[in-house]
Amino acid sequence: MPTEPRASTHIDISDRGARDLWMKRFGVTEERLPKAVRMVGSRITTVTDYLGPGTR
Repeated sequence: MPTEPRASTHIDISDRGARDLWMKRFGVTEERLPKAVRMVGSRITTVTDYLGPGTR
C-alpha cells in the first residue's frame, strides 16, 4: 500500500497510488477527487476544507 511522504503538502492526482490513498482517506469517488483538485488546487489542507467536515 502506498504511503504518504511526511513532507507532502499536495495531492499528486497523476499518481494512481496517491489518488487511491486520498480517495480512501477523504471517502470520495475517483471522479470527485480530481474535480476537487481542479476547483481549489492540490494543497491537502485546501482540498480537505473544500470537501467538508469528516474528510480529515
